[in-house]
Amino acid sequence: MANFLFKKFIKNYEDVKDPKVRDSYGKLAGIVGILSNLLLCVMKMLVGLISGSIAIVADAVNNLADASSSVITLAGFKLAAMPEDEEHPYGHARIEYIAGMVVSLIIIVVGVELGKSSFDKILHPEPLEFSLSVVIVLLIAIGIKVWQAMFNISAGKKIKSLALIATGTDSRNDVIATSAVLISIIAGYVLDMQIDGYMGVVVALFIIWSGISLVRETISPLLGEAPDPELVQQIEDITLSYDGVIGIHDLVVHNYGPGKIFASIHIEVDSSVDVMISHDLVDNIERRLNKDLDIFVTAHMDPVNLGDPNREPLSHIIGEALSELEGVVNFHDLRIVPGPTHTNVVFDVVLSPECKLGKDEITDLICGKVKNYNPSFFCVISYDMSYAQKTSSI
Repeated sequence: MANFLFKKFIKNYEDVKDPKVRDSYGKLAGIVGILSNLLLCVMKMLVGLISGSIAIVADAVNNLADASSSVITLAGFKLAAMPEDEEHPYGHARIEYIAGMVVSLIIIVVGVELGKSSFDKILHPEPLEFSLSVVIVLLIAIGIKVWQAMFNISAGKKIKSLALIATGTDSRNDVIATSAVLISIIAGYVLDMQIDGYMGVVVALFIIWSGISLVRETISPLLGEAPDPELVQQIEDITLSYDGVIGIHDLVVHNYGPGKIFASIHIEVDSSVDVMISHDLVDNIERRLNKDLDIFVTAHMDPVNLGDPNREPLSHIIGEALSELEGVVNFHDLRIVPGPTHTNVVFDVVLSPECKLGKDEITDLICGKVKNYNPSFFCVISYDMSYAQKTSSI
């Protein structure tokens, strides 16, 4: 059913990298959510008032909140699709993340309100009226919500939208909530047990927990999360596939929202090759990355002197020393600069955020190894943080 709607209402629905197609997915999901949730709200409200179930009435209000969430999702996609302007040169795509976070906060609020009303129901229990019509309506509601959850999560995964996945998770919570209400009604009728309030509290706690989890997921890209390891690997594989590339380092990826990813990278080339040839190589890599991965890449060219006889033994010594240190990722930009009294061995060391070692401790260890190789060699070390997974080094 979901794929049928995608094909029916979204032109070129398979081209999910196209911003217009993504926008169409978001609009379709928003409209479907508004209409189906309003229908469910009316149905459950009538049933809740007839049966006297506070949980059903709360569930109906939850559906109204879901309709509001769909409105927020719809508005979020619309705003996120706005073009760049003077104040926001990277576009507005992160608004989609904000919309997802707002939906997640609504889920938490709904859970808290359901918990309060359910606790009151425990203190003041009232028998629920059982009728076949109530059971049928709730079963229909569960079926619709199952479809809603599948529809939104499917759309969210297709276009990698946290906002739609959050909306789908909310629908999944409704399935659990409505199922709990149905169990309460049947238990009250068959076993003469008033568990309506207790079931409501359990469902409320689950909804609050899922809402908090979603807030953590949706706020992460806003705070600047680590890039997708698969994307990092693709950047590395494409760059290193070109003849003339010795190594890469200092890969930094900035995510300004879906379809708005910017990256910078340092590409090491042989210093003996004509600079115009190396520059053309780097330009070709930039264009290839932009075309294949739909990201905006700025590449810096680092010339490397491969003819220095000290380069290979020093690379081995430094690499072996660093391999023993936990939290040290790699090193790069090894340059050997001779002088009249001593030779500077210049390079950068990349540390992971988990590194517990002090920079002075690392420097002393490496410099001692280099001094053992040649007493006139002095280390000049700069330290970088790893902003992506391990990249290639020489």
